[in-house]
Amino acid sequence: MSTRGTFHVVVVGAGPSGLIAAETLAVLGAQVTVLEPHRSPGRKFLLAGRSGLNLTHSEPLGQLLERYERGSCSALVRRAVAEFPPSALRAWSTDLGEAATVGSSGRVFPKSWRATPLLRAWLMRLAELGVSASTGSRLVGIDCRTGDGHSVVLQVARTGRVEGTGRVEQMTADAVVLAMGGMSWPTTGSDGGWRQMLLDEGVHIAAFRAANAGVVVDWSEVFRCRYEGVAIKHVSVSGGPTGDVVVTHSGLIGGPIYTISSQIDGPTCLPVDLRPDDSVEKLAGRLANSRAGDSLTSRLRKIGLSEVASGLVIECGGRDIVRSPQILAQFVKAVPVAVTGTEGVRRAISVSGGVEARSLDEQLMLRTLPGVFVAGEMLDWDAATGGYLLQACFSTGVAAANGAFDWLTRASPK
Repeated sequence: MSTRGTFHVVVVGAGPSGLIAAETLAVLGAQVTVLEPHRSPGRKFLLAGRSGLNLTHSEPLGQLLERYERGSCSALVRRAVAEFPPSALRAWSTDLGEAATVGSSGRVFPKSWRATPLLRAWLMRLAELGVSASTGSRLVGIDCRTGDGHSVVLQVARTGRVEGTGRVEQMTADAVVLAMGGMSWPTTGSDGGWRQMLLDEGVHIAAFRAANAGVVVDWSEVFRCRYEGVAIKHVSVSGGPTGDVVVTHSGLIGGPIYTISSQIDGPTCLPVDLRPDDSVEKLAGRLANSRAGDSLTSRLRKIGLSEVASGLVIECGGRDIVRSPQILAQFVKAVPVAVTGTEGVRRAISVSGGVEARSLDEQLMLRTLPGVFVAGEMLDWDAATGGYLLQACFSTGVAAANGAFDWLTRASPK
């Protein structure tokens, strides 16, 4: 083991959990190396920021902590978020030149609303702190049973520029923080390829399944061609919170869908409320004022439905839908969208499953691999969209880093 104050810690994964762990350790005085299988860091972080980087949420901390109730690691995640709460994350973003902005829904974004400026400033800070990055490096093996009993030996595959080439090297560290992501969007590096490596070391891992995912709908060709990529504004799905959903080639995506996607296990019918702020009686009264010759689209326009929302009514009910004001109003309040399932793990915003709590101590260290800590989506927890996911990724990254440094300090000779 290195002498106290010069610990060498390897962080595996250059997503938000890994990078914040690297920063935390470097500030504490450790020498930090970040391994990343791709040629550039933060790929999933950048993907998350394409439509606005939702860092966290502005609701009271007690209420926010209740969002982390699912998964065996939920208690560990809540503890991490309490120790590195939204206020700390917002201050961190502001310190990097991206002051936090609270949207109308309470969600928190950097002032540019994008991930790129924040990541650029972050990487500059890490370089100034002396953090070294080794891209094109994939962890393929890990061993804590060699050397002096404290060192962690890593087997690292260095990717060649030509597919199929490369070499495997050995690297030794005083401690390791694993932040390799879950299993969604594998092109960003979050491919779950680490599972077998940890299973072989006796780590308990819950199966991955889609948590925040779009749903699959067999649209008619007419509806698909006309409305693919169009948002249906301010709707509620299955009585959940309101928000926007977007028509895709294969179904629907968006916050109201993600909220209930983990409950979908096969074909079902989702009731979509296109006018969540209006009662059936109010809508029926407005529909009753339509003229006898009005088309269905014209009648739906009178109650404030957009073209795409009216299209959804026709898609799911047909043009010959009963035109009684009361029945039509009831239909608009619960349009039955037939879904065949969810888009699956690889296209999900996030996944549930991962390293189970029984394999970790309170500082997020693996019980069977002393000196190896786990953070982010590798852990078995689940959170709704709305900033809760990124918040927990940052918080567990900080917790794992602090846990690693504390463990090293206690293990080091005085």
